[in-house]
Amino acid sequence: MSAAVATAQSAQGAVQERSAWKETWTMFARNRAALIGLVILAVIILIAVLAPWIAPHDPTAQNLSLRREGPNAGAWLGRDAFGRDILSRIMLGARATLLAAIGVIVLSGVVGTAIGIVAGYRGGVADSLLMRSVDLVLSFPYFLLAILIVAVAGPSLRNAAIAVGITYIPQYARVVRGATMEVVGKEYVEAAHASGVRGFRIAFKHVLPNISAPIIVITTVGLALAIVSVSSLSFLGLGAQPPSPEWGAMLADGRQYVASAPHISIFPGMAILLTVLALNLVGDGFRDTFDPTLR
Repeated sequence: MSAAVATAQSAQGAVQERSAWKETWTMFARNRAALIGLVILAVIILIAVLAPWIAPHDPTAQNLSLRREGPNAGAWLGRDAFGRDILSRIMLGARATLLAAIGVIVLSGVVGTAIGIVAGYRGGVADSLLMRSVDLVLSFPYFLLAILIVAVAGPSLRNAAIAVGITYIPQYARVVRGATMEVVGKEYVEAAHASGVRGFRIAFKHVLPNISAPIIVITTVGLALAIVSVSSLSFLGLGAQPPSPEWGAMLADGRQYVASAPHISIFPGMAILLTVLALNLVGDGFRDTFDPTLR
């Protein structure tokens, strides 16, 4: 009998979980702007994944006789100062830029979430020490701190991603701490305590799943900020190094030709703009979806 009851409860839980996901998707789908952003983002990700196979030319191959050539049938977005195909470089640059941004989010998200949960769940001295450490990082202008870290570690796209990831840790820590403090007094947490569950098992098994909504929202918006920050460091020569294609570095390559060959800068800038816009639209959609006042 107990096995049958357990099976029935498991099936009921699965149905409830599917129902919750369906309700979440229904709420998200009502936001047309968010859906448009999701489609644009999916296309950009698909291009980044398939870039080595669908790029029309070698992104590093130079043809000095065609340098700064405008858009034409042979090169749809034109060529840069070294005669390299801009479309191919944007496609490969999407992979580099997105991977760097994802690295930023993984680093800041994992570390910041862990700090926030421990601080919010434990409270007391642990909370004070962790939050004061976060305040110390926040006391520095985040972009200047990222420049300092890259200057010490050496210019590269990987170091740029690590530097930006470190500066974004406080954002996750503060959001997660606040969300954790809201749920630690809930009935299900007290029930877990009463059933004998102890330590951080409660924090990561019962608290973390119930604070996923703000984490998802800040992750989506954080990806957009990470793309801008990593591209900015590459623009300054502290990120991707030549001849690697990366959107920020491509912007830097074309800045001296803005008057004579504006396409060199316009198209990488549009790629950044479109990706950030899509992420912001999706982030707004998630924010509205998880906002209980809009349900």
